[in-house]
Amino acid sequence: MRNRLLGWAGILLITCLVTPQSSGQELLDGIAAIVGDEIILHSEVSQYAFNVALQLQVDIQKNPERFDEIRKKTLEHLIIQKILLAKAKEDTITVDDAQVDQVLDQQIQAWIQQIGGEKKLEEYFGMPLNKIRREFREEIRDRLIVEKVQQEFMQKISITRPEVVEFYNTMKDSLPEMPERVNISHILLEIKARGKAREEALQKIREIRKKIVEGGADFAAMARLYSEDPGSARQGGELGFIQRGDFVKEFEEVAFSLEPGQVSDVVETRFGFHIIQMIERRGEKINVRHILIRLKPTESDVEATRKLIQAIRDSIILGADFGEMARKYSDDNTTKEEGGRLGWFQVDQLQLPEFKEAIQDLQPGEVSKPFRTQFGFHIVKLNARKSGGKLNLDRDWEEIEQIALNYKRNREFKKWVEELKKNVYIAIKE
Repeated sequence: MRNRLLGWAGILLITCLVTPQSSGQELLDGIAAIVGDEIILHSEVSQYAFNVALQLQVDIQKNPERFDEIRKKTLEHLIIQKILLAKAKEDTITVDDAQVDQVLDQQIQAWIQQIGGEKKLEEYFGMPLNKIRREFREEIRDRLIVEKVQQEFMQKISITRPEVVEFYNTMKDSLPEMPERVNISHILLEIKARGKAREEALQKIREIRKKIVEGGADFAAMARLYSEDPGSARQGGELGFIQRGDFVKEFEEVAFSLEPGQVSDVVETRFGFHIIQMIERRGEKINVRHILIRLKPTESDVEATRKLIQAIRDSIILGADFGEMARKYSDDNTTKEEGGRLGWFQVDQLQLPEFKEAIQDLQPGEVSKPFRTQFGFHIVKLNARKSGGKLNLDRDWEEIEQIALNYKRNREFKKWVEELKKNVYIAIKE
């Protein structure tokens, strides 16, 4: 039930943010490495490596040598992560709870899409969805902190024009041929429940609450019967002990204000309508139950959204500025303030087939007809297009400059990490 902030650059590219733990691996635990005051367990390395192999579609039974290689690289990665986390602590580098929640929810949604539904995800991990979220929250936080340390270091490194030219002249024969690339912007309208659907959901949750508060019905039994949160319904709506920052703000504000046994009024979040019952409080942590009735868009909601996106496109065709319309209407909070700009993509790496089809015949400056994806309705503007082929300094200066800069930054970052290692006790036990 955390905030979801669609990261469209990440969704459109084939990426994997973190690797899930495998509940199916029976692991004999022990220390794989010691880094300063921190330890890395065999289980931690194996869990990461197993799931990297899964995502790379490596059959670890048929290709154990490849898995050993993945495992070795995984341990190296975890050692570097521990070193950078120590550096972040030294420099008091932190990340906001809201950012952690956004990335966590985005990752959960990606897993759900990848594995084929919430129920299958719960079966894969062997735990309900709310526990999956709690399990991975600190892992996401650590990853974001490490990324922030790395970014802060790399942002200090720049590159001069002569360095770019020298890089190109030295490396041009080994630079890859570039596929076709496009620079695009988009406007997204999510399909949201309005009108009748909203009123029906609200009426249903009110009736359930009335049965509990006035009729004496058991909250847990009602959760099993009616709650539309598959992650907790089977447990009678129980979420287990949570702390501030684990759930969305609207839910938390009410949950933490309750007394043991007390049932809340109806609470609305982006997931739907809830009622919450306090079970127990232990210091700064609480254990609560909840019942969720989701907001389900109707066909009329779908049609209303389609008509609105069409009207937005019509206005742009008649002269309205695409960027201004994105800032005003788009539901993609990661790009709307940038006028919907998504940036450059290799066409063959656009993961959503609807985007590939929408831009296929567009000329620079043109706007696509509305199209629908699993996230809602979109229109896309083609800002620029570059054909594939060998990189050329005159035509592809920006790309070459970025490749050269990344090369320099990665080289300097590796040197920096090696210097940090000299001041940290590292013992590899494998």
